[in-house]
Amino acid sequence: MTSSVPTSNRIRVGSAPDSWGVWFPDDPQQVPWQRFLDEVAEAGYEWIELGPYGYLPSDPVRLGEETARRGLKVSAGTVFTGLHHGPAVWEKTWAHVADIAALTRAMGADHLVVIPSFWRDDKTGEVLEDRTLTAEQWGDLTTQTERLGREVRDRYGLRIVVHPHADTHIDSEENVSRFLDATDPDLVSLCLDTGHYAYCGGDSVKLIETYGERIGYLHLKQVDPEILAEVVADEVPFGPAVGRGVMCEPPGGVPALEPVLAAARRLDVDLFAIVEQDMYPCPPDKPFPIAARTRRFLRSCGA
Repeated sequence: MTSSVPTSNRIRVGSAPDSWGVWFPDDPQQVPWQRFLDEVAEAGYEWIELGPYGYLPSDPVRLGEETARRGLKVSAGTVFTGLHHGPAVWEKTWAHVADIAALTRAMGADHLVVIPSFWRDDKTGEVLEDRTLTAEQWGDLTTQTERLGREVRDRYGLRIVVHPHADTHIDSEENVSRFLDATDPDLVSLCLDTGHYAYCGGDSVKLIETYGERIGYLHLKQVDPEILAEVVADEVPFGPAVGRGVMCEPPGGVPALEPVLAAARRLDVDLFAIVEQDMYPCPPDKPFPIAARTRRFLRSCGA
């Protein structure tokens, strides 16, 4: 046995409903949740995320039975927030968060992925608000995110990991750094999505090396650089860009995942690395072969 084996085991690989083209709780273009669970297990993954709340059964007893008999465990839930709008949206935000956090905790997971709200609609492209935050909005974003981190920790024992995302205000290297520098490391960690960060011009390895203590979770994803150049030049919203295939199957895109995983291993902490290849909408038979090939590829990278 080589010395690298225990280290590589510190990265626990999983997948998510996103990799099966699931973006919504209920949508006729998506595969049934039973098929997702069957196929994600068959593809060789042990860990999953909950995906959009209501897609998988929200009764923890039933979900626990369905995952256990397939050898699956839950790594995280996901919530969507608009915390830069300040205290006025807190009650609405908490109403969204509470049920998801309760199910996440009941499933034995420790993380809650927090995705900021979009400044333009990911389907229609309608501009919903200014893509640049004011100083006051930045202040609200950071203080309200810390509040969320504290409440989720104290009430549910979960740690929030904030997910930089295309077409949100936490996207580029500049904005991610600004956000991290202004938030308390004890309350706020980062979910580094390698695809979204590359989509927005960031370098994942550099981010891990610079802010290693803030990296609490990974989403593994790649972008097709040629399609990315087109969607950036044409100012295409994120949803239609996914429809064009901007998120592609590893190892065919950027960033290279081997250096990202190597940098993550050097942190010497336990991390989840969840595959998320955005594919909405997609034919129902498309995800499984990709998921299986991706799992084999990640094994070749030591994960």
